[in-house]
Amino acid sequence: MMEVPQKVSELPLWVGEISCEPLTGGLSNESYIVTDRTGKYIARFCEDIPVHHVNRAHEAMVCLAAAGAGYTPDLVNRGPGVMVFKFIEAKTYGKQDIRPNLERLVKLVDGFHHEVSQVIEGPGRIFWVFHVIRDYARTLKADRSRFTDRLESFKSIARQLEEIQMPQPIVFTHNDLLPANFMDDGEKLWLIDFEYAAFGTAMFDLANLASNADFTAEEDEHLLQLYFKVRPSKELLRSLAAMKCASLLREAMWSMVSEIHLSAPGVDYGEYVAECLPAFYTELEKYQSKYGKIT
Repeated sequence: MMEVPQKVSELPLWVGEISCEPLTGGLSNESYIVTDRTGKYIARFCEDIPVHHVNRAHEAMVCLAAAGAGYTPDLVNRGPGVMVFKFIEAKTYGKQDIRPNLERLVKLVDGFHHEVSQVIEGPGRIFWVFHVIRDYARTLKADRSRFTDRLESFKSIARQLEEIQMPQPIVFTHNDLLPANFMDDGEKLWLIDFEYAAFGTAMFDLANLASNADFTAEEDEHLLQLYFKVRPSKELLRSLAAMKCASLLREAMWSMVSEIHLSAPGVDYGEYVAECLPAFYTELEKYQSKYGKIT
């Protein structure tokens, strides 16, 4: 166990002596597993991130709604710059865990979409990936990013991918379905990290899940059939394929903005750009080989 940082020890909820250890893996926050006389907790230190549209007061409201609906561990304390959650003994998923658990994951995501929308409080925020891409382009241009010469291309591609989208019902979406945001306690699946959760369409979450796990075209079709409970049409399949490209472009541009604006322990944002940008171009090439050129 490490020496307890002062900002952890000063939190008012602990009972008796505490110990803590850092929790690695977060790209935009600093977290610790903290143990006191009453049990284990996750203390997550985080501020608003305007360039990423992250508002922690909204995130806390989502956490409370999701915990009340049984989708995430309880938020037991929150204050300026910190949230404390009940710790659960569970496995954090990796990419290799998505395929063998897909039916359970789709059921979890579907339930989250429709149940949390009924209990979330406060202003109704929206997530639309194509707006995010355009806003990232404005931010990167203002910051004179090393990727400035690609921004018009990114916006043009995003506009065409947006035009392909089929109308979908509005639900409450997570919008950051990295494998590590799923946890499995052996009996129950949990969702964590709601920085980007808002009202939107299911298509982004489905594309996010598929693109982060490198799904094939056949797996995409299976995913849509599990979620919508009907055989997907050609238009729906194309909509998902386009949204997968948008999902990966958003992640690449997220990393470009973060390279300039964020600093998290142990995170190399330039290295993350080098991982995300080729993944986007690979997915775009797959889309174009099946559906035609994006100009």
